[in-house]
Amino acid sequence: MSVRLTGRALKNFQRRLLAWYRAHRRGLPWRASRDPYRIWVAEIMLQQTRIAAVLPYYDRFLENFPTVGSLARARQERVLRLWSGLGYYSRARNLHRAAKEIVARHGGKFPRDFDAALALPGVGRYTAAAVLSIAYDVPLAVLDGNVARVFARLHAIRGDLRAPRRWQELSDSAQQLLAVDAPGDWNQAVMELGETICTPLAPRCVECPVSRYCRARSLGLTQKIPAPRRKRAAVNIRIAAAILRDPGGRTILVRDPGAHDGVLFSRMWQFPAVEVARDPEAELESYLREVLKFDSMPLRLEALPTARHGVTFRNITLLPYLARVSRLPEQPRTRVLLIARIARIPVSSATRKIAAAALRP
Repeated sequence: MSVRLTGRALKNFQRRLLAWYRAHRRGLPWRASRDPYRIWVAEIMLQQTRIAAVLPYYDRFLENFPTVGSLARARQERVLRLWSGLGYYSRARNLHRAAKEIVARHGGKFPRDFDAALALPGVGRYTAAAVLSIAYDVPLAVLDGNVARVFARLHAIRGDLRAPRRWQELSDSAQQLLAVDAPGDWNQAVMELGETICTPLAPRCVECPVSRYCRARSLGLTQKIPAPRRKRAAVNIRIAAAILRDPGGRTILVRDPGAHDGVLFSRMWQFPAVEVARDPEAELESYLREVLKFDSMPLRLEALPTARHGVTFRNITLLPYLARVSRLPEQPRTRVLLIARIARIPVSSATRKIAAAALRP
């Protein structure tokens, strides 16, 4: 690593970046308040999710749960329904669990203590530092992918930034460079710089307020730092799903994590579905007869338009089939409702796509 910024150079570096942020920061809704609850909800939603995708969910979520107490009192199903479509549903479950703990153990306020914050479900070091610094001015530096990229270029750090030794080095650098008199603005400034200027590809160095301090730029290495991360090889998966429909337009949803890898439908209500290898129709029919006990009931599967879906490294082809039945099977852990009302309950994006195939005119 290059020589650390100290003294007047460090103060100038901090002043330039903070001045840029205060003049150019985006008007995001979670920046309008220092309420730790609103900041915490935003940080959880923004994990692995683009800002544009989060915005409508954030506003709607806070309209329904304006305080941590209202979230703690809510039924989990309602929380999941408002999260439906945003993905990574464990975030919503942990947010709900943590709200209950905050009410029970911390008087309804997000804790100011770092270790107490870390003890909450779904709160890691980054989230704890972000909430505490922005809401309470606790001098803790954040480190995520955007921040790591900024500091890796600043110091011309090569190699895999996620390697434990390099990540610790970056964490130390983030804390050393932190503007302790304005930690919340500072953390947001570095994140903003990484999201809008110091981007992974084609960084806009001429617009960077601190480019004069960037060692990667002076060495001509901005396109090589950070080193590209090795991506896991893509896996192609086909999921066949059955939309059983009775004469009244009702269908049945199940909860059966054995039918898939537990990620695609996020442990929420779903159509009966199974990963298939060769013959989707035959394999789905066999699954239905085994699990839903269709042994004595005639079953004819009608193929509907397929849909594409992506989850991390998985490239998924959804193969919906409509089965018109005289009556729906009666099984435990199932839910019967009108197909048109599926959007009113918590379901994953994949289930919505399958339902849309059945609702097409």
